[in-house]
Amino acid sequence: MEQTFAGSGTSASRGTFASSGTFASGADGPGIAEGAVAALADETLDWRFKAAPPESWGRTVRDWLATGPTLSSLGTPLLTLDGAALDHNVRTMADWCAKAGVVLAPHGKTTMAPELWQAQLAAGSHGITLANLPQVRVARAFGVRRILLANTLLDPAGLAWLAAELTADPGFGFLCWTDSTEGVRLMDEALRAAGAERPVEVLVELGGPGGRTGVRGVDAAVEVAAAVLRAPTLRLAGVGGYEGALAHDATAEGLAAVRGYLEALGELHGRLAGAYPDGAPPVVSAGGSAYFDLVVEELAALPEALVVLRSGAYIAHDDGFYRGISPLARGGGPTPFRGALHGWARVASRPEPQLALLDAGKRDLPFDEGLPEPQLVRGGVALTGTAARITALNDQHAFLRDAGDLAPIGAVLRLGVSHPCTAFDKWTAIPVLDSADAAEPKITGLVRTFF
Repeated sequence: MEQTFAGSGTSASRGTFASSGTFASGADGPGIAEGAVAALADETLDWRFKAAPPESWGRTVRDWLATGPTLSSLGTPLLTLDGAALDHNVRTMADWCAKAGVVLAPHGKTTMAPELWQAQLAAGSHGITLANLPQVRVARAFGVRRILLANTLLDPAGLAWLAAELTADPGFGFLCWTDSTEGVRLMDEALRAAGAERPVEVLVELGGPGGRTGVRGVDAAVEVAAAVLRAPTLRLAGVGGYEGALAHDATAEGLAAVRGYLEALGELHGRLAGAYPDGAPPVVSAGGSAYFDLVVEELAALPEALVVLRSGAYIAHDDGFYRGISPLARGGGPTPFRGALHGWARVASRPEPQLALLDAGKRDLPFDEGLPEPQLVRGGVALTGTAARITALNDQHAFLRDAGDLAPIGAVLRLGVSHPCTAFDKWTAIPVLDSADAAEPKITGLVRTFF
């Protein structure tokens, strides 16, 4: 039977909680502890950072950068970021969201780099999305004020830690997902045991057939929302989910599946009208980096909703999967994103005329959504458009075929990569270049990651 809420449904016991610090209310100031981010420049470099050359060891990041290092200062294998492309992508996404009338809480799991989170927040992002509790703890260590955990949190020890964080910082806004009445019961039980003093805000997560987590069906999701409203330690803050789990391409069939899911999410929001507690607009959250245009088309006009996109891969974009599926490559905007990640690898062996082995492999470069693509030989010719291609990766080697004499032993190749979400985790510090297209790129920064 269809259930529609007509009233708030909140329990009387909920009045014992403080009302400050909702996720939707926004953050005061920069949304992150700028001093903690700036202090990363005082970290001393040494052998623990595989991108750092021996000449940098014993120096702070700040002091090493002051020496004016260039790409030639670094060895291989290597992963770098293009600073100009990063800036372009951050501005492009911020402008797109502003024009679309939605807010952005970029998925921080892509980079796990507080310096890049700070850039996103400074450009107008509402908060940072994360995927699990260890990531949330990193964000809190750097003072992130608004966090959306795109996951269900059931760990009693983790919920006790969260309850303490919410109590200690009345301005901290936190959201997580729930997708079952049993999950609601377990969260409430753990939070009661921890003596929670503020309710944990939750979104009811709607899933789809063959997808990932999330309640299957709007009627079942309404029942989960009712359970949330009965739990005194929880606050119903909205609905959310991940449309990217239902399609993996931009075919008509894939786009139709995404639209159908988003329509159901909008229906769920409508069914919960009147149920939300007063104090902040309900959140409707969806949108990875592949279909955020459809999220806006289907959800941006929902009444009395704060539509929150969670796109994360856009900041680095890529030269593979996202290059082909990004809305801004499909006509969703006037300016496409630019690939900001590049691998650099040296030809270590050429045992056959049309086979070369490079000194970068699975431990260095992403490979789950497509293999790296050879783009150019440093000081030599462009490889894009030639027959040269990477056909396989071992742990520490890449198989380059059909480059022939264009890639002799000792040559250094620039590689485009696919899927940034599995690139950053392989490097604890990633050099930032002024431009990867320059004849001798200058190193302008060193992005620290925390996975």
